[in-house]
Amino acid sequence: MRRRDFIKVIAGSAAAALPLAAHAQQPVMPVIGFLSARSPDDTGPVLQAFLKGLGEAGFFDGQNVIIEYRWARGEYGRLPAFAAELVQRRVNVLVATGGEASAKAAKQATSTIPIVFVTADPVRAGLVESLNRPGGNATGSYVPTPDMEQKRLSLLHELTPGVPLMGALLNPNSPDAARQLPAIEQAAQTTGRRLFVAKASDDDELKAAFALLLQQGIGALLVAADPYFDTRRDRIIAFAAQNRLPAVYHFREYAVAGGLVSYAPSITDGYQHACDYT
Repeated sequence: MRRRDFIKVIAGSAAAALPLAAHAQQPVMPVIGFLSARSPDDTGPVLQAFLKGLGEAGFFDGQNVIIEYRWARGEYGRLPAFAAELVQRRVNVLVATGGEASAKAAKQATSTIPIVFVTADPVRAGLVESLNRPGGNATGSYVPTPDMEQKRLSLLHELTPGVPLMGALLNPNSPDAARQLPAIEQAAQTTGRRLFVAKASDDDELKAAFALLLQQGIGALLVAADPYFDTRRDRIIAFAAQNRLPAVYHFREYAVAGGLVSYAPSITDGYQHACDYT
C-alpha cells in the first residue's frame, strides 16, 4: 500500500469512529426510581408537588434526569419485585412512597442505593436508627397519619352525637393495622359508642365490607389511613355519599374529592421534603 492510500484509510477510519466517540462522551442522565404502593390516579397532586420541587432544583424528567415509576396500585405484594427491578436498573436514588410497605421493600432490595421515603414512624418500622441520625442508606419524611385514628374517631363522635353505632373500614394487610385496630377500639370505648369494624384488602373484600357496614346499620364511618384505600378513594367517598354516612378520612385529598372531613398532616409537604432529599 502506498503512503498516500494508507493515510486515506486511517483518515476514513478516524472519521467513521467520530460519531461513536462523541456518543460515548455524552453525559449519562441520572435515574430516579419512584416506587409507590398507590396509583398515579390518586397520587396526581402530590406527585406534581414532587416534580415541581425537582424543577425548582433544576431537574426535569426526560431532559436532565430520568424517572422510572413503579405503581403497586394498592397490591402490596407487588412491591418487592418492583423494588428489585429498580435496583437492577441501577437507579441513582430510590424514592419509596405510599406508606411503610414501599419503604420496607426498598430497604430490603438494597443497602447501597440511597433511599428517600415518605412514611409513618420510620424508627418503629426499622428503616432508620433514629430521627436525628438515620444511619444506613435511608432517610425521608415522617408523616404519622396512621397514628391519628383515635383523634379521627373522636372527631366522628363529635360530628354525629345521635349515632349509636359507628363503623370503621380497616385494611388487615396494612403494616399499620396492628396499631390502628386497638387505637380505634379504645377511642370507641372512650366515647361510649358501639363500633363495628369491617376489613378489606382487595376489591372483592371492599365490596363485601360495604355490604356488612350497611347490614350492621352504622350511622357514621371512619376510614383508616391506608394506601390501598387511597387507590379506591372515589369508590369509598361515593359509598358514603350514596348511603348518607358522615365519614372521616386521613388526607385532605379525600375532602377535596368530596369527602366530609379529613384530619392528618399534609401529604403534599411530605412529598416536597422528599423532593429536597432526592
